[in-house]
Amino acid sequence: MRVLVTVASRHGGTREIGARVAERLRARGHDAEVLDPESVDSIDAYDAVVIGSAVYSAHWMPSAREFAQRFAAELLTRPVWLFSSGLATAPAAAANSPAETLALIKAIDANGHRAFGGQLDRGVLNFAERAIIAAARGKEGDHRDMSAVDEWADQIADQLGQQTTTA
Repeated sequence: MRVLVTVASRHGGTREIGARVAERLRARGHDAEVLDPESVDSIDAYDAVVIGSAVYSAHWMPSAREFAQRFAAELLTRPVWLFSSGLATAPAAAANSPAETLALIKAIDANGHRAFGGQLDRGVLNFAERAIIAAARGKEGDHRDMSAVDEWADQIADQLGQQTTTA
């Protein structure tokens, strides 16, 4: 199957998660492409979509939300998965699972949402971002669990494989 992995990422950490998902899907026989949400003009060429976003101030980035809204009707016609990546060091922390994702899952009939820990490098942040991080007591470092990303991507590949064999 041809899979679009579209990721909104400000500093690259979340995009690396999306790239890892695409890599795992390709290793399992799917044709996966990673694109920024704002660069996608059409999803007609894709059989499935994975949408990811970094989480800032408990919200998805605007480009990811706008992508889902722009293609809502088309997303209803294909399998879709969502993921978030944020500062919370516990992957299932509420801060990495914005309330808006529940509404989005329902609106586009997504197969689910997975929250992953993020990556924090204060050196790449601007002054306002550093102030927010200080107030939130964000912990410096890479809190992404790439083995969890791999497992999740493999689950997606398995589900896509089942859909291919039943189609």
